[in-house]
Amino acid sequence: MNTALIFAGGAGKRMNNKAKPKQFLELNGKAIIIYTLEYFEVNEEIDNIVVVCIDGWIDYLKELIKRDFITKVNWIVSGGATGQESIYNGLKTIYAECDNPKDSIVLIHDGVRPLINQNLITENIACVKKYGSAITVVPQTETVVSINDKNVITSIGDRSISRIARAPQSFILEDIIGAHNQALKENRLDMIDSASLMMHYGHTLHTVNGPMENIKITTPFDFYVFRAIFQERENSQIYGT
Repeated sequence: MNTALIFAGGAGKRMNNKAKPKQFLELNGKAIIIYTLEYFEVNEEIDNIVVVCIDGWIDYLKELIKRDFITKVNWIVSGGATGQESIYNGLKTIYAECDNPKDSIVLIHDGVRPLINQNLITENIACVKKYGSAITVVPQTETVVSINDKNVITSIGDRSISRIARAPQSFILEDIIGAHNQALKENRLDMIDSASLMMHYGHTLHTVNGPMENIKITTPFDFYVFRAIFQERENSQIYGT
């Protein structure tokens, strides 16, 4: 069983939008999260989708899913106090419905990361089958420096061996939920993402190269970039550019 776990539990404070969370902002009458869900909906290798949704917006999400004919969303669960807790809520739901967690793959993806493609989903699944994990990455195109508390640069990273981690981040279900269970036992609730959690508990992580435009829509600037790229994609279909 291959399941997409879509995280849409954030309030989006950096978007400076008080009307609705960022995942429900619309472009051409369609919410960002629906653009994201559509990629997993049409991929033949995805069997189920679970969405972790911010409390108070679950009914609204259900209406959008029904309106836009998304059929693979079998579960919508409430988010937690942190991203880590929210993802764990989704994993528990998948695990409860899974007959064989050793052979099941889960693709963890941000609801506000709609500029993916079918090849990326397929490559994530193939990489997990071969290596047990798949972390989507893109090249590091700028120099990264480390500083101390006096704002003095202490080291400069090598771009040739650096990558930016994005999503999906994909794993065997038994492995990822096992790492979450261990973190709970140790009261480790501060992991920034699933890759960090899995690496902390000794799992080897393999990478899949994703498209540069696979950004997370967090700020108004990100939304403008999304709109521009989406419009260019539409124009290329019409004009063949």
